Amino acid sequence: MSPTTHGDQQLATRLGELLGPRRPVAAAAVVTSRGVRVAGRGAGLDADLEIGSISKGFTGLLYADAIARGEVDPGSTLGELLPLGDVPAAAVRLDALSTHRSGLPRLPRSAQPLRRSIALWWQGTNPYGEDLPGLLDQVRDVRLGRPTAVYSNLGFELLGHALASAAHLPYADMVRERITTPLGMDHTYVPTRPEELQEGALAGTSRSGRPREPWTGEAIGPAGGIRSSITDMARLTAALLDGSCPGTAALEPVAPLGRGARIGAAWITIEVKGRSVVWHNGGTGGFRSWIGLDREASTGVVILSATSASVDRHGFALLAEHAVNHDA
Repeated sequence: MSPTTHGDQQLATRLGELLGPRRPVAAAAVVTSRGVRVAGRGAGLDADLEIGSISKGFTGLLYADAIARGEVDPGSTLGELLPLGDVPAAAVRLDALSTHRSGLPRLPRSAQPLRRSIALWWQGTNPYGEDLPGLLDQVRDVRLGRPTAVYSNLGFELLGHALASAAHLPYADMVRERITTPLGMDHTYVPTRPEELQEGALAGTSRSGRPREPWTGEAIGPAGGIRSSITDMARLTAALLDGSCPGTAALEPVAPLGRGARIGAAWITIEVKGRSVVWHNGGTGGFRSWIGLDREASTGVVILSATSASVDRHGFALLAEHAVNHDA
């Protein structure tokens, strides 16, 4: 039985062709100068899904916006904004965090990432449940590595909470006040515990269809804890393309990331068949996501899926199709 479809039927059909039957719950948005198209398969257009590490893109926008407001500068350090004490991480600068060049590991050893990963694989449990004090406790025994490009969830957790501290707001409130409310993104939020999930929040599954707990937690919010709907992500994409989104300077690449890629504040820029694409992806225990912008063609694409199988190549393919059509 085919999933129920919503929104633009042509886009829903194309999404089904791209993702196939093993991702029965998914949604897509295509934004061009000609308009916005959204479609869902197996879920309504306002149902919210975990967007995983696209949350880092939100944090990058908040970073650029905080600089524009004069609340922080690139050289501000974690120790100036968070109560870390005299530990190595206190000296890490915000600009290094925003480009994954902080020397921080992907996760702190004290978080026991292997044990948590095994629990996720076998039981579907949420590996990220810490509150902010718990996160700061984990950081105090972290040793810094070389300041080279190393993707760090820990770094973006700390960046987001440092920005929130400078703004005198919890991170969840900062997202709401500075991004989602101004853009009318009513179904985008940062749940810190399962009880905060909104009505219509989808449950994710593994590739084999096994249920996965929602990833909620105060600490993980800036790095992977945001939930959103395809309608809201279309609004964000349109605002990124026309420059009306707060912190759009985050899209501009400022540092190398390896293999020809460059990075702004979280947002990655690569060349794809001669075209410049700004993008980010996300993955949690039960969800995958992708957002990409061809700014020259004024075209953006989002794919959200409630199955933990990558949608990256499908996102790049859909963006290429619509950017070429737009140019024509």
